[in-house]
Amino acid sequence: MIGTLWGSLAGFAGGRSDAILMRTVDVLYGLPSILLVVLLAVAVDGIVGRVGTTLSPGASQFVGLAVLLVAIGGTSWLTMSRVIRGQVLSLRAQPFMESCRAVGVPPLRQFRVHILPNLVGSMVVYATLTVPSAILSESFLSFLGIGVHEPVPSWGNLASAGLSEVNLVTSRWWLLAAPCALIALTLVALNFIGDSLRARFDPTATRSRW
Repeated sequence: MIGTLWGSLAGFAGGRSDAILMRTVDVLYGLPSILLVVLLAVAVDGIVGRVGTTLSPGASQFVGLAVLLVAIGGTSWLTMSRVIRGQVLSLRAQPFMESCRAVGVPPLRQFRVHILPNLVGSMVVYATLTVPSAILSESFLSFLGIGVHEPVPSWGNLASAGLSEVNLVTSRWWLLAAPCALIALTLVALNFIGDSLRARFDPTATRSRW
């Protein structure tokens, strides 16, 4: 949602507003997103730990999970904003948009009636392609112990618990292999779904033949 609004505003407003908004995106692109998520997760984990005496265990888990999801979502909208901006700029250059401006259609109506419906396909496709990255980030942080904590289940903390069972005495390797395999299968499936949606909504995309 943030990327859609940001990119739409930048592409539709143009001029100085476009330059300011996209330079902000460029600056954020220069920062390592996973590091920002880690720092925010650690900071919030410390805050929740300090006030944990006033919160129930369930509430503490919910707050930590909510902040983790917000942190991941807050750093994954940059690519979406660039994609949507490019789509808006392309649509604004179309003859039907020039006709709208020539007859005096208000800018808000231009966006709501003619541009926004044409963005739905791109929004769905790239949102689907963003989900695997979010899943991988959450699993990685939970594996390190700064994401989702037990007893809330997560593939990351399940993999971490499984790794502790892999040793020279009792090697229960399947406890590590199962969550890792599920993560891999989910990411591959979501990428196939994203490719299928892109082929469905984008007529210029190359259709794969299996």
